[in-house]
Amino acid sequence: MSMSTPTATQRTFNFSPGPAVLPVSVLEELRDEMLCLPGAGCSLLEMSHRDKRFLEILHGAEASLRSLLGIGDDHAVLFLQGGARLQFSMVAANLLRGSGKTAEYLVTGSWGKYALAEAVKEGDANAIYNGQADNFNAVPSAGDYQASADAAYLYYCSNETIQGVQFPTEPETPSGVPLVCDSSSDFLCRPVDMSRYGVLYACAQKNAGPAGVTVVVIRRDLLAQASADLPGYLLYRNHAENDSEWNTPPAFAIYALGKVAKWVADDIGGLEAMRKHNEQKAALLYDVIDAFPQFYHGHAVTDCRSLMNVTFRLPSDTLQASFIAGAKAQDLENLAGHRSVGGIRASIYNAMPLDGVRTLAQYMTDFAQQNG
Repeated sequence: MSMSTPTATQRTFNFSPGPAVLPVSVLEELRDEMLCLPGAGCSLLEMSHRDKRFLEILHGAEASLRSLLGIGDDHAVLFLQGGARLQFSMVAANLLRGSGKTAEYLVTGSWGKYALAEAVKEGDANAIYNGQADNFNAVPSAGDYQASADAAYLYYCSNETIQGVQFPTEPETPSGVPLVCDSSSDFLCRPVDMSRYGVLYACAQKNAGPAGVTVVVIRRDLLAQASADLPGYLLYRNHAENDSEWNTPPAFAIYALGKVAKWVADDIGGLEAMRKHNEQKAALLYDVIDAFPQFYHGHAVTDCRSLMNVTFRLPSDTLQASFIAGAKAQDLENLAGHRSVGGIRASIYNAMPLDGVRTLAQYMTDFAQQNG
């Protein structure tokens, strides 16, 4: 029995928070090269990670990221596995354990809270800002916390996917204190001053590729801090000294990430253009929320609204269920909020096309007018 092959014209607008939407042009390239990588005689999925052709892919992905983000030689770029969950532990194991110092955390949502819970297993760690009392609806300004000059590091999550709050700029950090960032859900969405960071990491599946690879950018002088008695995989310098091949790396995910990075550079025009595109998309949805304040209740404080995850509630659970069902009928998928908070969440990552956001904005307008 034969089956029809799905085409791009059958794709819905996928507002999933991750794994999430990818550029169609990248998916088409991956499809075309899946069976046999050009010139290789086999699929990348069948190729040794020691093959020089894969090393070219790995180094090409690294070069693309370095070019986009302006990463200098003083930082190593690693391709790891385990996602943000593993990084919660690796950061603290490498930079906190045995240091005699305290790690300080800015907790602005669920992922920051989870990160701190892992850090305390490795040493002294505490939240110098915690937005839980206000239901994580904002990020702190410089006057809302006092960072220590001798902290092991200052940690924050740049964009909280569940709550939909985002730091507009990097938090202030005392001189000499490494800034550590979980950038998983806004990686490559805008320019970043990498000179500010000791460590910046991102699991790819929200904004930069498929699940399976985590990018870690770490200042090289921090690689020497960790104790050699750490389990081997947890030791950043093992990965840095072995060109991200201390173990078999997630080859296909790295390949796809490199293509996404090239798409941002070549098709979009770089991170400044990407930022403007994302601001345009986000404004379409926030404008509707602001136009119907008695019907749509945005979660985030206005100046902390995320460009990536637009979160809001309707007046009742019944209306929210009706909203989701009606959206699905218009091919607007995966709009339910996280199971821990409910509501509505539209994840409008880099690859979400403008037409998708326009369609959602019009649907929101129509729904409010018909039900408000």
